[in-house]
Amino acid sequence: MNYSKRHGEILKLIQEEGTITIARLAEKLGVSLETVRRDVKPLARDGSVMKMHGAIGLPSVVGEAPFERRMREQADAKRAIARHVAGTIGDGESVMLDTGTTTSFLARELLNHRRLTVVTNSSDIARTLATVNGNKVYMAGGELRSDSGAAFGVSAIEFVSRFSVNHAVITAGAIDAEDGVMDYVLEEAEFARVVLTRGTRTIVVTDHTKFGRQGLVQVCAFSAFGELVTDMPPPRDVAAAIEGAGAKLVVAGSR
Repeated sequence: MNYSKRHGEILKLIQEEGTITIARLAEKLGVSLETVRRDVKPLARDGSVMKMHGAIGLPSVVGEAPFERRMREQADAKRAIARHVAGTIGDGESVMLDTGTTTSFLARELLNHRRLTVVTNSSDIARTLATVNGNKVYMAGGELRSDSGAAFGVSAIEFVSRFSVNHAVITAGAIDAEDGVMDYVLEEAEFARVVLTRGTRTIVVTDHTKFGRQGLVQVCAFSAFGELVTDMPPPRDVAAAIEGAGAKLVVAGSR
C-alpha cells in the first residue's frame, strides 16, 4: 500500500517500541483515538502491524520484545518496583522468582541481602545471586529458552513444586480487568501459576505499561495473589478488580 506521512510515523514508533497502545499513539501523534484506529486498519490488513487488545505490535515481536531489549524498556519503573519489594524481604528468607525483566531487576536489588534461599527458573537471576553473601540458589532444570535463558516445562514445574518459600514473586505480560494476570506464552503462564502456590506471601510485579493489555493465556485471577506492586496507579477498572478480589495494590515510591 501507499503509506501516508502518519502511517510512516506509526511504523517508526512501533519499530522503536515493539508494542504500543492506541492511546499512546494518539498522544504521540496529536490526533484522536478514532483517527489512530482508522489509520491502523490498513496497516493491520497488509500485515505491517498486528492488532492486540487496545494496542498494536510488530508481527515479529507480538507480545513482548526480546529479553535484553525488555531490560532496557521502562528500566526506571522496574527498578523502583524492584527496590520496593527488596525492601520488604529480610536476610535469611526464601524467595521464589519466575523469569522476567522486573524479577531480574529485583535480583539485582537483593545483592546486599545475606543468606537468602532463592528458587528460580531464570539463569540470569541464578547467576546474579549465586555464590554471594552466603546465598543458596536452586535453579529449575529443563530446556533453556534461547531468548531469556530460562527453563520451562514439566521438569521445571515439578522442581519448584517441592519448595515452600516466604515470598513468591511473578511478573506479568499483561493485566486485564476481567481476566487478571496474563501472559503471551503458555509455558510461562503455567510456570508462574505454580510459583504463586508455593509462597506464604504472593506478589505480582509489573510496570504500568502492562495495564489494559490482554495477553494470550491467563495466569491467574486477581484473587490468586496477595499483592500487586507497580510504578503508577492502574486504570480504575483494574484497581477496582484488584481491590474487589481482596489483593493489596502498592504503587512503588508513593506514600
